[in-house]
Amino acid sequence: MVLLEFSMSPMTKGESVSAYVARSLDIIDRSGLPYQLTPMGTIIEGEWAEVMAVVTACFERMRVDCDRIGTQIRIDYRAGPGGRIKSKVESVQQKVGRRLAT
Repeated sequence: MVLLEFSMSPMTKGESVSAYVARSLDIIDRSGLPYQLTPMGTIIEGEWAEVMAVVTACFERMRVDCDRIGTQIRIDYRAGPGGRIKSKVESVQQKVGRRLAT
């Protein structure tokens, strides 16, 4: 199972790129994979091929009208079941003894 965190944005479309990020989030949401949007990127959970297919789909959609795209990807693979996108946060909150802003 893979947790993949990535950010992808055009580098030649000005200061605000939220319209382009929104297109990627539409792809991510429609994938059916668990995900978490953050201010600096998005975390997706699934099998390797599944998460990579989502990143590829986001890239292919963005390159239609973007000549330069910046992408950052971090991957955490761990054999075993899914659910880590939530369980990792819950584990830390349990150790702290309260819910944290997430």
